Amino acid sequence: MSFTLAIVGRPNVGKSTLFNRLVGKKLALVDDQPGVTRDLREGEARLADLRFTAIDTAGLEDATDDSLEGRMRRLTERAVDMADVCLFMIDARQGVTPIDMMFAEILRKRSAHVILAANKGEGSAADAGVIEAYSLGLGEPVRLSAEHGEGLNDLYTHLMPLADEFAKRASDISPDTDVDLDEDDWDESEVRKPTSSRPLQIAVVGRPNAGKSTLINKILGEDRLLTGPEAGITRDAISLQIDWHGTPTRIFDTAGMRKKAKVQGKLEKLSVSDGLRAVKFAEVVVVLLDAAIPFEQQDLRIADLAEREGRAVVVAVNKWDIEDEKQQKLRDLKESFERLLPQLRGAPLITVSAKTGRGLDRLHDAIMRAYDVWNRRVTTANLNRWLTGMLEQHPPPAPQGKRIKLRYMTQAKTRPPGFVVMCSHPDKIPESYSRYLVNGLRVDFDMPGTPIRLFMRGQNDKNPYKGRKKPGTSRLRKHLKGPSAD
Repeated sequence: MSFTLAIVGRPNVGKSTLFNRLVGKKLALVDDQPGVTRDLREGEARLADLRFTAIDTAGLEDATDDSLEGRMRRLTERAVDMADVCLFMIDARQGVTPIDMMFAEILRKRSAHVILAANKGEGSAADAGVIEAYSLGLGEPVRLSAEHGEGLNDLYTHLMPLADEFAKRASDISPDTDVDLDEDDWDESEVRKPTSSRPLQIAVVGRPNAGKSTLINKILGEDRLLTGPEAGITRDAISLQIDWHGTPTRIFDTAGMRKKAKVQGKLEKLSVSDGLRAVKFAEVVVVLLDAAIPFEQQDLRIADLAEREGRAVVVAVNKWDIEDEKQQKLRDLKESFERLLPQLRGAPLITVSAKTGRGLDRLHDAIMRAYDVWNRRVTTANLNRWLTGMLEQHPPPAPQGKRIKLRYMTQAKTRPPGFVVMCSHPDKIPESYSRYLVNGLRVDFDMPGTPIRLFMRGQNDKNPYKGRKKPGTSRLRKHLKGPSAD
């Protein structure tokens, strides 16, 4: 039986380090400075034979107002309320602080199962802090070193009886019969459809303060991600799995991406690289713009990055509710889009309001259309009929008098669509002619906006004797006459 474990504690006690060790991946950003984690991050954890969901939380701060720290604390308290077990971590080298005492009292009231862990417990320097941890009144502390993996056996000893209790409780309330998945559900023909086991992967990217977290909260229908007027609140690329209008979806909230020259601190570099990794793993990328300042240079770079990675792209313009001249603004946006991003010609341009929720249905429909085009396959017969027409309309050039023959075309892959043209002299085909073919594919086969890869390859029909030295006439005569007498 799986249960939920929330890791809570003051900033910089090692919560994210332990979370990464339990899930077996470096999912959470880790740095020496306090307050790196701000949002809740969930992951499938493993400890010996135990399987459970771990939640990495923001550091508990002594703030209850609407400041950033206060909002982070409310988000952490929410994780405490929904978790089955809370792992309260302190820094054994610093000992018990007044804030630890205060939060221990809060946890006693809000959580039925609290495990106390004294992290950074390697070496004799932590002995005093481990002994002092008894004063919190949460039972015997587990001496841990999340960085070195020490003390995990003791943590397992504390979790095992709780896991058994949750398993027994689940068996009591479970139905008598279980519904097993039929093997037909895993038919290869349906593997590309989003399912609960393989949901549609969507990454929301953009500049800082474009409203990415607010948009995802509105899609979820709850304040799951930390938001506010401050720019750059989100640091980790947080993934959340939802059912969006019947489509199993995993949506990634990423950190705002500033210009490379402005990214100075180590932490921001880690945040940006985490967002870039989310783009590489996504299937559809939503580039979120600010309606007040759309299509800045950084927006163009982000959209171009998604196209170069071969992802389906949807451009969404946020904060549309505060725009006055909507019709004129929309015309200007479409004109700028066609002019500044020709490589994404035809990609959906959707206006939304993350604050009010207007336009989210249209955004979902645009994402599904882009995903469908990204997976589109064209038969070889249709491609070759189309290629014949394109050649008649505009034949390829003949550089240095050498005629280029385009003999055959087929689709080699999807996600994104990739096509191969077998031809003579593939290295002599100009880029402009490849663009002519790609634009024709977009229009004639209804593939707007999606990246299209076109590869030119030469056929293996070369003369096998080409390049070999011809036999000389004297050698030929000698062969015809036979061996000569000396």
